[in-house]
Amino acid sequence: MPRSPLPSTRRLRLHAARTQRRAVFLLGGIVVGAAAVALALLADAAQAAFRDLVAWWRYAPLVVTPLGIGLAAWLARRYFPNSQGSGIPQAIAARHLTDAAARGALVSLRLAAGKILLTLFGLLCGASIGREGPTVQVGASIMAAIGRLSPRRQPGLILAGASAGVAAAFNAPLAGIVFGIEEMSRAFDVKSAGLLIGGIFAAGLTSLALMGDYSYFGTTAAVLQGTHGWLAVPACGVAGGLLGGVFSRILVEVAAGLPGAAGRAIRRHPVGFAMLCGLGTALCGLASGDTVYGTSYGEVKALLEQGEPLPQSFGLLKMIATTLGAISGIPGGIFSPSLAVGAGLGVNLSALFPGVPLEAMLLLGMVAYFAGVVQAPITAFVIVTEMTNDHAMVIPLMAAAVIGHAASRLVCHEGVYHALARNYLVPDRR
Repeated sequence: MPRSPLPSTRRLRLHAARTQRRAVFLLGGIVVGAAAVALALLADAAQAAFRDLVAWWRYAPLVVTPLGIGLAAWLARRYFPNSQGSGIPQAIAARHLTDAAARGALVSLRLAAGKILLTLFGLLCGASIGREGPTVQVGASIMAAIGRLSPRRQPGLILAGASAGVAAAFNAPLAGIVFGIEEMSRAFDVKSAGLLIGGIFAAGLTSLALMGDYSYFGTTAAVLQGTHGWLAVPACGVAGGLLGGVFSRILVEVAAGLPGAAGRAIRRHPVGFAMLCGLGTALCGLASGDTVYGTSYGEVKALLEQGEPLPQSFGLLKMIATTLGAISGIPGGIFSPSLAVGAGLGVNLSALFPGVPLEAMLLLGMVAYFAGVVQAPITAFVIVTEMTNDHAMVIPLMAAAVIGHAASRLVCHEGVYHALARNYLVPDRR
């Protein structure tokens, strides 16, 4: 027998509920986009201020960076717990927590404010950190707060907020969608796909309106040609993947707690350890010719667009400085710094492939290392493609990402974000 039509009042309630959910996602996307733009502009200003300090006195980082990172670590522990690191593991964990209080400890407006302030403070002190990961936690926090208007959609809102954060931070909407599916949820939910895309669309449109249309790392037209060029793909894939796996393994092991006297010393004196990390960062900066502080976004963009050279030691020193920033206990992301490390690797490997355009080697190194760190190959090549607007390199970048992912798993069996997210799920198991 045919179903009887729904009563008009029930249809109206269902329609109102759907409209409310869509409005929540769109409003959240707009706010996330505006927050991402604000953080981007303030981050640029903070890095410019630090560069001015270094220009005035090159050895200032030996004092400012250790003290600043130590203070940031203390503030994070004292006033903004769970703000440490990139914030992506916290957003992933928040999606799986069922207890509202436990979820609120990982994504909240108070935490978002602390994340922004301390990330900017870290950049102001020269820490090798990025703003994109923090934008993910900020986006998830904003969406979770707005989601109180629609409490049954909390997990979907956190996913949308995190993905919108990536889209707005990189001006890469496709990367935001892929990041949400591959990294945040690791599944495709047809029911929430439209709302997810709506939130990303709103965030991306807001970023576009405020910042204009731009490519994050500029525009390149590099192309691989001939057998010699294609041999660079596995070389970059293996080297980048292994190094990315080493980086991830260090972060996971330190977060789990090192054994022995070293681990006990870190646990007893976290601020002192953070200051040592700051001192190491300053030494890396001096050794690199002042190129590894902050995101190193400007240095990589200048190399891609204008061919301004980087020192051969840039990739290794940037990797060390980023590792120190990530384990120091201060808020800050690893997206941009990891892409910079990959670019440095591309510079090193270009000596083995003299006939291959340097821009192509940079892109291959970036995608391979990033895929090795996050173990999300689709996200890696989509982000790099959108950030450089070089669609002629899509197939080589896909291959390098897949190889990098496979090589990384030989060193670190799980992507760094999901491995770190488990640390925030422990309270929910008790």
